Formats: sequence, C-alpha cells, structure tokens
Amino acid sequence: MLTCENLLLQQGSFSLRADVRFQAGKAVALIGPSGAGKSTLLAAIAGFLTPVSGRVLWDGRDLTHAAPGDRPVSVLFQDNNLFPHLSAAQNVGLGLRPDLRLRADDQAKVAAALHDVGLDGFADRKPSALSGGQQSRVALARVLVANRPVVLLDEPFGALGPALKDEMLDLVKAKLVSAGKTVLMVTHDPADAQRMADMAALVADGTVSPPVATSDLFSNPPPALKAYLG
Repeated sequence: MLTCENLLLQQGSFSLRADVRFQAGKAVALIGPSGAGKSTLLAAIAGFLTPVSGRVLWDGRDLTHAAPGDRPVSVLFQDNNLFPHLSAAQNVGLGLRPDLRLRADDQAKVAAALHDVGLDGFADRKPSALSGGQQSRVALARVLVANRPVVLLDEPFGALGPALKDEMLDLVKAKLVSAGKTVLMVTHDPADAQRMADMAALVADGTVSPPVATSDLFSNPPPALKAYLG
C-alpha cells in the first residue's frame, strides 16, 4: 500500500494536505482543477519535493527522505523526458542501467519492452525521428523495463490526439495495471479516468480526498468536483 500520512506540502504560498492510502495494484486517477496540487503530490511521492511534515510510505517502508532513485517509483512526465541524442533502445535502457552498460539479458528486456508497446524495428531511431505517439511508447517501455511497483503518470499523454491518447491509456492498463502495478495518473479529463482507473481521488481546495470507485465519484460528484466539471 502507498500511504501519504498527514502529509503537508508547500510551494511558495501554495499548500496541500494529504492523509490518504492508495491500494497496491490499483490504478487511481487524480482529478481536479489546474493548480490544485496534483503534480505536487506526485513530486512528493517521487522524491522531488520534500514535505514540510508527514510521511510517504510504501508497504510500511518510510520513503520520506529517500532519494528519487532509491524509491520503488517510476514516473512518466508530460514531455516523456527522452534524451534526444540517444536512440529509442538507449532511452529505454536507461530504465535498467543509467550508465547504459547493458548486458545481453538487459538488451533482451529492452527489445521485449519495445515489442510490447508496438515498436519493433524502431530501436535505432532517435526521438526526432519518432511521432508523438511513438515517443510516448518509448517512455512507457522504459517504465516497463524499470519494473518498479509504483508508477506515476503526470499527464504524459495530454498532448496527443484523442485516438492516440486512448491507445496509450489502453496500453497502460494492459501492461502496467494488469501486471499489478500501483498507478497514479494526473488527469483533467473524466473520460481518461473512467477509461483506465479503478479508483479516483479529487484534489481540490488544498486537500487530497481519499480515493473512491471512479464510477461512484462521477455519478455522485462532491461540490468541488461538480464546480470543476461545470
């Protein structure tokens, strides 16, 4: 279980409180207005933002002061965070070894991940030679080889068209959620949450609400969500 225990996060004049638990092996959509703190919460879980108080725990292990690389967490950012001078295979390989000293079995894992996301034959291409959807697939393949139990998605598919975005959400569900990963996805779109996430949590008014079944949240939205959805 991923736990945010009495967490207080602060950036300038903005503050966010979270005292919530995310069930292991579930996909949870974080939804709410722009600037409400969804990405701030992911930053704290990933280790890029130190809480003012409270703790982040995974299966009882205190991660609050652990370095990002020492956490059982992978992150997919909106810009995919690919290195332009590296090939698709090398960008994926970073998920295994940051120094890219890949053994034969590592290279086999990279090839398998590219196959899983439908990119056979694209291993040697640089990001500039890939479409937006293909770049997203490379970033997803890197998460697959990293094989960490917690995956944070910070609107990585927001720049894609509707069809490509749906395809990527389906891939996440098929390759990550089905594999038992705990997935937290920031989204502004109820359709994305309903397509991929078992649970959803509202982030609004400086607070992260406990996750509930996605269908329940949207069938009976609290006032803050109703105001956001219009």
